[in-house]
Formats: sequence, structure tokens, C-alpha cells
Amino acid sequence: MTSIARTFALSLGIAATTIFLIMLGVFIWRYPMEEREFRACRVVVAVLDRATVIEGQNLTVRPTPALEELRTDSPNLWYVVSAGDLVSEYGSERRPALPFAFPYHGPIGSSVFSTLDQKSTFCLAVAQRGPLQLTMMVGAPQVRFGRIARNFLARSIFGIITLALAFAATVAIGSMLAARFVSRGIERVAHRALAIDPSAPQGLISLSEVPTELKPLVAALNRAFGEIDAYIRMQRRFLGNAAHQLRTPLTLLRAKIEDVPEPALRAELVRDVRRLTSLVSAMLDLARLQNHAIEKRPIDLAEITLDVLADFSPSALDAGIELALEHAEEGPFLVQGVDAAVRSALANLVGNALIHAYGARRIVATVSRGDISIDDDGAGLPDGAEHRLLEPFQTGNSAGDGAGLGLSIVREIMAAHGGELVISSAPGRGTTMSLRFPEATATTRSPHPDLQTG
Repeated sequence: MTSIARTFALSLGIAATTIFLIMLGVFIWRYPMEEREFRACRVVVAVLDRATVIEGQNLTVRPTPALEELRTDSPNLWYVVSAGDLVSEYGSERRPALPFAFPYHGPIGSSVFSTLDQKSTFCLAVAQRGPLQLTMMVGAPQVRFGRIARNFLARSIFGIITLALAFAATVAIGSMLAARFVSRGIERVAHRALAIDPSAPQGLISLSEVPTELKPLVAALNRAFGEIDAYIRMQRRFLGNAAHQLRTPLTLLRAKIEDVPEPALRAELVRDVRRLTSLVSAMLDLARLQNHAIEKRPIDLAEITLDVLADFSPSALDAGIELALEHAEEGPFLVQGVDAAVRSALANLVGNALIHAYGARRIVATVSRGDISIDDDGAGLPDGAEHRLLEPFQTGNSAGDGAGLGLSIVREIMAAHGGELVISSAPGRGTTMSLRFPEATATTRSPHPDLQTG
């Protein structure tokens, strides 16, 4: 969409120019009527001047189309044209007594005079034609309005264009300033709206900060923000309540599993319940993060990564996969966050790598300032699968038993920390999943040694 100021200025400039042209047409139509004789005099003089030819001792008025039109339109037309002693007359029988004798010698110019009987007027014009003065006296002309208008425009075209441009520019500049004032009001509203936290849009835009014309829009925005805030609060309450309600039956289920006599089945059920408990814990942590119920504190990414890799060491040994921890730079590796939520997010990434990294022999966790990367040397993901895996209930293996919520929850946890989950992969080259936090805090803590388990 084009600029409001530009559109407003262009529209009003065109409208102003149209109005100006209409007013000019009315002016041309009315003004000559008030001084028709003088305007007609100028037109007729111009016609006769172009038709008059002086050759030696002869003065001829040629029957040009314009002169013939004038004669046809003016049944009582008469005129006398003289240059020195040379004279040419037309309609002498209709010419009244004049106050001037031929040849006439006077100042160059044109004017309208009354005849001696004061019953009519005539036009007297004197023009310099070489060494001679060309004198023209015309009476009873009937000049068409179109010819008067064309003559007026031809004489005043530059002045009219200048005036039209000045008028249009004035209107355009004024409208641009007005539109700029409105657009500045819109910009203030936009900046105020952008300052509202999308995860907690309780802030409203004050109606006193915006122009009157924008108040309905701002009121609608405030109402939308209120409805979004109410929906987000309801969603967070549901997520938190659901996580709380699921914890109790999971605890009871875990106790009942201990009574299962078959060791292999019992171990499988314990593993499934542990995964489900981790998922519920992540949901609860996410709900608390979004509700700002948990205060973020400095946490050590290296320490968390070390603990998570240690938890997964037995599973990695069973799968024949080597786990490794590497430091990309000197520590400390501190970020502001919630320990349990970050552990859950990292556990999701390591667990996904162990389960879905087909053909992987080694998984490396690399810690740097504000970043944890989990790299595997497996088969990688199909093209375009990275974005799909971030959606809820999407898994990398349609035959697997995962719910497809892990990476979606990881993304939400990182969003609550002001960070992001980044996935990069290529078929046959493995997959890298990174937790990227905001800039680490400047607090010193001793780094942990690398862990090698296999």
C-alpha cells in the first residue's frame, strides 16, 4: 500500500487543480462578458492585423478564414484600416460618424471609443508595422466566445500555468503536512502497540495519546489486546492445571509398576512412565514460565549438560552410542533461566538424538556462551523436515512411539527464556539441534571438565 501522505497529497493536488481549472473556465466565461467590447476589440484587431498586407503603395486586407468568419457572424460589421495615406474600408455604408479623421496618428495601443452620436462604440487600435503605423477602427463586431477564450488563454497561458502550479503546490504541501500529522499519530500508535509484550498483552494504548480520528481504531486494538490476554491467561491456567492433575496418577502408576513381576516388562513400563513424567514436568515448567511464577536465576549450561549426559549414559551404552561433552571456549557458561525447564529441554534433544538419529555412533554436546548444541552423525533429516518437527505432534518417524510434543515444548521453553531452538540437518550428514539463549551473564564460575562416556 502506498504512503498515506503521498496519496493524500496527490489526491488533493488533483482535486485542487480540477477546481482551479473549473474556476478559470467560469472566470473566462464571465469576465469577457463584463468587458466584452474591449476583449472583442483585441480579438478583431488581431484578426485584421494578420489579414493586412502592405506592398509598396497598396494596402490589402486579405479574406482570411478568421476574417470571413467574423464577417459572417457580424452583419453590421465595418472597419477601416490605414497605413500612412493608404486606406482600406469595409462596410462604409454602416459606419457612423467618428471622432477621428483619416489618416490617424496617435500612440500605439488599443481602446474602445464612442461614436459621435453616442449610440454605439468602436475599437481603435494602432500598431507599428515597419516604418508605418497601422491604424484599425472596427465597429459592431460579433466575436464568438470560443475565440475570445482562446485569445485570452493565448495571451495569459504562462501566467495561468504558473498560478495553477503554485495553487496545486500549495494545496499539495498543505495536504502533505496534514497527512504527515495523521501518519505520525499512526506511528505513535504502532510504536505503542509494538511495545506491548505479546505473551502478556495487558497494556492498553491511552486514547489521549492519539488523534481523534484514530480513537476508534485504538479502542478496537485495546479490546483485541484484552481478549488476547484473557485467552492466554485461560490457556496457561489450563496447561498448569492439566500438568498438576497428571502428576498424581503418574505417581500412583509408578508405584503400581513396582508390583509387576516380570523384570523386562517392569523396566519398559518404568521407562515409559519416566518419559511421560518428564513431559508433564516440562508442561508444568512451561506454564510457570509463561505465568512468570518462577524467578529466573543464573544457571550454568555446562553443569546442566554434564548432568543430562550422565542421566542418558546407560541408554547410550545400551544403544552402542558414544556421548561426549565439549567446550567451544573458556567458561563460565551462565545464562538467566529456570534450571528444571532448561534440563527438560536439553533432555528432549539428547533423547531425540538417541532415538531418532538412525545409524549414529556418536553424539556430541558442545557448550559455548549462551548456546548448547547437540550434534549426531546419523542419517540426518529429509529436506524441509526441520520446520515440520517444531510443530506439535510431529515426529521424525511415523512408526515411532513418540507423541511429537518434545521439540514443540523445547521451542516454547526457549521462547520463554527469550531464546530459540535451531535445527539444521542434511541427509547423510547428521543433525544439529541448538538451544540459543540471550547473551550470557558476566558471572564467574569454574568450568567443568569434559565428559567422555561410551
